[in-house]
Formats: sequence, structure tokens, C-alpha cells
Amino acid sequence: MEGEILQTLQRSLLQAQNLLDKNRILINEINQNQESRVPYNLCRNVGLIRELNNNIRRVVDLYADLSGSLSRSTEAPTNSSSEENASTVALRSYNRVGHKRCRPA
Repeated sequence: MEGEILQTLQRSLLQAQNLLDKNRILINEINQNQESRVPYNLCRNVGLIRELNNNIRRVVDLYADLSGSLSRSTEAPTNSSSEENASTVALRSYNRVGHKRCRPA
């Protein structure tokens, strides 16, 4: 069982690191496009920023899933009540909702 947990941990952290590496590249390209002030490059930034946001959301989901997995793996089997399971499901659902900031009109 510990081997599975370690593999899950390594796999999740590797996926998160890969996404963060991609984000670094995207941020550099976005900055270069912004500095160039070329209309095509500025329009391209819209798609790049969307990709960046999606990657960030995926990293957050990976960490949330990983946190939940680690919490469940450290719980004693006798402590798994329906209330704890419901709170875990609620927390996971909350973490997956796309959080949007309210901006003044």
C-alpha cells in the first residue's frame, strides 16, 4: 500500500511540475508578445492566457486530489464515518469549481 501511495505522489508531483514548466514558457511568450505590441501577437496572448489559466486550474486540482489521497491514506479505518466522507466530497467539489473574481463595473 505504501508503494502505491508513493507512486501516486510521484506521478502527481511530476504532472504538476510539467504543467508549471509549461506555464513558465507560456508566461515568457506572453511577455514577449506584449512587449512586441504587434497586433497578431497581442491577439495570440488571449489563447495563451487561457491555456495558462487552464494549466493553473489543473495544478490546483492535482494538489487537491493529492491532499485528499494522502489524508485518506493516513486515516485509521475505524475513523471513516459518513460525515468525514461527505466533507471530503464537499471539499473536492469546492476545489473543482471554477473560481471567478468579481470585477467592478
